Amino acid sequence: MKINVKTLDAKAAGSLDLDDAIFGIAEIRKDILARMVNYQLAKRRAGTHKTQSRGEVSVTHSKVYKQKGTGQARHGARNAPIFVGGGHAHNILPRDHSHSLNKKVRALALRHALSAKAGAGELIVIDKATLPQAKTADLRKKLNGLGVSNVLVIAGAEVDANLALAARNIPDVDVLPNAGLNVYDILRRKHLVLTRDAVEAIVARFADKTEAKEAA
Repeated sequence: MKINVKTLDAKAAGSLDLDDAIFGIAEIRKDILARMVNYQLAKRRAGTHKTQSRGEVSVTHSKVYKQKGTGQARHGARNAPIFVGGGHAHNILPRDHSHSLNKKVRALALRHALSAKAGAGELIVIDKATLPQAKTADLRKKLNGLGVSNVLVIAGAEVDANLALAARNIPDVDVLPNAGLNVYDILRRKHLVLTRDAVEAIVARFADKTEAKEAA
């Protein structure tokens, strides 16, 4: 498929042929996208949540009062779960929430996410993503010219320093290098903006896997 390339000032800058195997998938597998998003979010979880057991709470472990003769219910130590300040009966322990997902599924999810943006007309390719000065107002004006406000920008091998500084004060605008391209960030933003370098890097990334598979 062919797409028109623009400058950051929304002026015409030629056109570019996009690989249909990456950007032209017709039937989007939402189940694969969901699996990938769950995989990414699970890896981000710290898993450091914890509650104290009976043996860990800072209260006396001695018997509250004698067994009989008080007219009250029979109780043991104050650290029992039924008391305020007592330990949890089934306390929460730190754990790793991450799980495995096949590399082929991850690669397929990224292709489907890119195709979903292209198919919905929410993909924009620009010549390059650089700013002469780190001014938020200038970047906001350029994004408005492109017709985007909630956007992920993949700026190339490295993010321009001025662009990064200008974008960090604008809500709903993310700027990442090529290596940071991921399914979750693509889907959480309305539009996806790629530079020419980013498109070439994406094509090369999947071409390397195809060549390796054919060589095997």
